[in-house]
Amino acid sequence: MNAERRMSPGGLTPVVLYAMTLAAGLAAANVYYNQPMLGLIEADFPGSVLATYIPTATQLGFAAGLFFLLPLGDILNRRRLIITQFAVIAVASGLTALSPTPLLLALASILLGAGAAVAQQIVPYAAALASDAARGRTIGVVMAGLLTGILFSRTLSGFVGELAGWRSMFWLGVPLAIIGVVSMAATLPDHPPVSKMRYRAALASLAHYWRQHPALRIAAFVQAGLFGAFTAFWSILALYLATPQFGLGADVAGLFGIVGVAGILAAPLAGRLADRRGPHLVVIVGAMLALAAWLLFGLTASLIALVVGVVILDLGIQGALVSNQHIIYALDPAARSRINTLFMTVMFLGGALGSSLAAFAWGRGSWPMVSLTGIALAGVAVLVKLHALRSGRRSASGLHE
Repeated sequence: MNAERRMSPGGLTPVVLYAMTLAAGLAAANVYYNQPMLGLIEADFPGSVLATYIPTATQLGFAAGLFFLLPLGDILNRRRLIITQFAVIAVASGLTALSPTPLLLALASILLGAGAAVAQQIVPYAAALASDAARGRTIGVVMAGLLTGILFSRTLSGFVGELAGWRSMFWLGVPLAIIGVVSMAATLPDHPPVSKMRYRAALASLAHYWRQHPALRIAAFVQAGLFGAFTAFWSILALYLATPQFGLGADVAGLFGIVGVAGILAAPLAGRLADRRGPHLVVIVGAMLALAAWLLFGLTASLIALVVGVVILDLGIQGALVSNQHIIYALDPAARSRINTLFMTVMFLGGALGSSLAAFAWGRGSWPMVSLTGIALAGVAVLVKLHALRSGRRSASGLHE
């Protein structure tokens, strides 16, 4: 913690902050390239059920990277770790582009997701370099970059996939990852480990932090439900738009990423609001917005409803995410990477569950069944947060505003 405090005034210059913002977006984008191109991938592997679950494989890889790699941020040099993970992304992108079978594509997607977990090495690193008074704003800025990468990754991959095929998008991911390597090597300050704990002990300590902080458990479960609702929408959108009702391709599915720019705007605003008013109000409002979006998707089958719903969904999900991160990063400054490991792993397991349930629902009842899935996931998040607030379980370790 002392090392973090010493570095905060000089470590987080505007150049460093915006380089980290760019890198977070470049990294996170890799998890989402395949979503608008899912129809193209399925067409390349006709009759393969596994191809439908490629987004789920990437989400599972990301969750594995979070669980097994994120604790290293507390015990290794963060600068070297971030640079190394970007190199892994470059290799995994090439392997994904070369994959000749659905099984190899799923394995390459898992590796790509694991490398992309570097995005969540960057967020707690920025929080560590920031002053206490500016932590919410700093998280919001970096998250805005991360969300930009997520949203525009879909737009980019939709157009590249439609024009040049889905493999071309992953070939393009190689130089984009190299940009991450170069920018992080050029700008990141050297950051000594905040703990001398061994890796095995760091993993073992995760159970301790999970038991110790009810605020962490609540934040993780709420965000898991919300992210499951988020991935349920995006993993099936391309298939829904390709139905005879719309007859639209991957390029149009990608354009919905631009519609979701509202989420980018929500991140820094939510961070500032969390600094001023406390994060819990922002979380519950965000969860209710996500539920409202899925109700709209289910009740109205039109492009207008989809566009309006995407704006509401992204506002809710990203506002809640930044505010939940504000809560967990205040729990223990010496263990931010490990606490973030637990939070993000649970969140992305929720995302993988959302993708998987949506794929299953699509096969059983098309969009109406997917809508019920999204409503259920967002509804669980609302109920968990409301229960936590009403029960008054706000411990001194993080839940009180």
